[in-house]
Amino acid sequence: MPSFIQSVTSSAAFGYFARTVLTYMFWASGLAKLIDFNAGVSEMAYFGLEPALLFNIAVIITQIGGSALIIANRWTWLGAGALAVFTALTIPIAHTFWLMDEPIKTVEFYVVMEHITVIGALMVVAWKSALEPQATTPDARVFAKV
Repeated sequence: MPSFIQSVTSSAAFGYFARTVLTYMFWASGLAKLIDFNAGVSEMAYFGLEPALLFNIAVIITQIGGSALIIANRWTWLGAGALAVFTALTIPIAHTFWLMDEPIKTVEFYVVMEHITVIGALMVVAWKSALEPQATTPDARVFAKV
């Protein structure tokens, strides 16, 4: 690997940025559900998740909390695990392509394939975090390498 690329990818700032980008779809969705709480509740009700209000709160906590653990590189395995389980659960709840007609069936099938890839990425995050000792100071935790 060229030294420039090695110096960039091994920097603490790159690790922080990478973890933020990796979790973007979760924390952005969680913030959207928090900012427009009623829309989040409506989304839960649409998918048959009742009581919708409590499901919306649980989803917000899971998405923002799991993302924060990964970004801060603290209890990373827990954040990655929570987001991976959440992502897996969305498949039979919201992406039931096997029950749909074309053309949406194929679109939802590809969404499921992307979800499986995200689950794999979260598994890599959990695995990688298990190989490195956790930082002990707040600044070191936030800017620790991936």
